[in-house]
Order: sequence, then structure tokens, then C-alpha cells
Amino acid sequence: MAVILTADEALEKAAELILAGNPIAVPTETVYGLAADATNGEAVARIYEVKGRPRFNPLIAHVSDMDMADAIGEFDPLSRLLAEKFWPGPLTLVLPLKAGARIHPLVRAGLDTIALRMPTGFTSCLIARVGRPLAAPSANSSGRISGTSAVAVDADLGARIALIVDGGPTPVGVESTIVKAEGEGLRLLRPGGLAAEEIEAAAGVRLERGKTAGLEAPGMMASHYAPGAKMRLNASAVSPGEALLAFGPARAKDAEGAKAVRNLSPKGDAREAAANFFSMLRELDATGAAVIAVEPIPAAGLGEAINDRLRRAAAPRDIEGASA
Repeated sequence: MAVILTADEALEKAAELILAGNPIAVPTETVYGLAADATNGEAVARIYEVKGRPRFNPLIAHVSDMDMADAIGEFDPLSRLLAEKFWPGPLTLVLPLKAGARIHPLVRAGLDTIALRMPTGFTSCLIARVGRPLAAPSANSSGRISGTSAVAVDADLGARIALIVDGGPTPVGVESTIVKAEGEGLRLLRPGGLAAEEIEAAAGVRLERGKTAGLEAPGMMASHYAPGAKMRLNASAVSPGEALLAFGPARAKDAEGAKAVRNLSPKGDAREAAANFFSMLRELDATGAAVIAVEPIPAAGLGEAINDRLRRAAAPRDIEGASA
């Protein structure tokens, strides 16, 4: 069973476990991550085992500073501009792997690229303490709801790991935005906690969207972030026995008959909705409702990331998903 320590008291214990090759759950600004030494193949393999994650799905390598990032990835000018603007923060950049980089191949899942992110807070301090990049997908069973609190992580993975670092509720609430430079342009591989509009404004180019040649980054599988209940999106009315994931001040028809209601943001704010998304989805799933109806959520700003998670949560589940 996992020991739960606050971020203020956990650094040395966390470093000891990481250096011994063990995965631990850590808080980031996006969601909680299941972190292990990205240079240690056995440690990375334990991430896949704990999560039940398909090994063809790549992981993000987290760094503490640009020196560490430069030792791992080949930065083009556009990617460097975005790193300087948005790191540390909820942005992941997919880059060509630098020759000689100390990243185990399991992290890359066979790709010649590497997904890099620089987190804030405790996890950044932990990376600096151990002096190694950390592979850290979201701390949840593969394909299921991401954890945004230590309590949620404990309920899911607590029996499989030694330590959960409690940093409180995560402020962003959805996984990082993933971007890849393609020539003079940028492609959005996964919408997330940094709005596409902010990236476009900084880069001076439009983010391309649409299907890619294959699985280029975490969180791209069709079925992902799924509760046990089925999901019904863009609901204008609630059927008897359904739970309701609401948004904004106006309710769907017959909402008063819902098994339970959680409102992502009564005032209709996408940033507040993103912060509440996974925790409220988990709460509704715990009611035992067979179906969760979801009111429409505008796609602007962080609404794009929320709608992406909703589509994947509602997708057919004949394909096992994987984490962020």
C-alpha cells in the first residue's frame, strides 16, 4: 500500500525510490503523474506494469531545466521559442531525439522522437534532486480517468505503488497540450492545459489539426480517459437514471431527474471547467449511473481540451487506452 506524504516532506523519500527504480505518484500543475527514472529501462517497464499501459504508447519525459532538455531533444527555432515562452508549464514538445541522449527506448515506444515537458513545483524539484529526466504519464489505470488529487490516485493505484506525494488538487486539471514542429509550421497532437490560441499568438503560425501518420505522442488513442459509465455527449435532455455533467447557468431538460449533477463551471468558464473535469467525472461515475449525460461545452480556449477528453471517454472501448 502506498504511503501518502505531503510535498513539503516527501522530497528525500521520493528521490530514494526514484533512484532505486520505483515508480511513484507525483503532483504536477496538470494532473498527477506516475513518475520513474526515464534512463532506467526496468523503472520505465514498471510504469507500464502499474498502469496496464500498452507498450506501443509513448511516454513524456519531464525535465527540470533547459540544459537537461537540450541534452535530450533537438530544438528547432519554433520549438525553442515555445519552450522559452511557456516552460515551465502545461506544454509538451515533440522533438527529434538527440544522438546519445540518455533516454531508455521504452519511453519512446520505438519512435525516433521524444516528447518533452518542463513541469512546475514539486516534480521539478524532484527531477533536479535526482539529476535525471522522469517519464511520467498520468497516475491512473490505463485508459481510465486521470487523477487530479492524491485521494483519487490512492483509490486507483494505491495498492500498486510505494509512495503518493500529496500536492493538493491540481490547478490546471487536464493533461498538457502536445505540439510538434513540422517545417515552418506546428501541429497540434493533443489539446490540453495550454490553449491553442495562446500558442498560435506566441508562434505567429496557425496550429494544424487532423490525423497524423500514426501514434506520435501520448493521449492520442481513440478510447481514453474513460469512466465505467457510458458517456452521452451534447445532451439537451436527461433520461431517467442518468447522471449529468453540466456546464454554465442553464440546465438540460429534465435535469432535476438526474441521479446526480456536477456543474463544471456554473458561470461557464472553460478554465474552471478544466480544473474540475476529471474530479467531477470521477464523482459521477461513483454514483453507479449507467450513463453520464454531458451538456454541450463550447470548444474555444481550454474547451477544446475538454471536448477532446469527452470524445475519447465516449469512444468504443474495444481498444485499450493509455495515459497522458
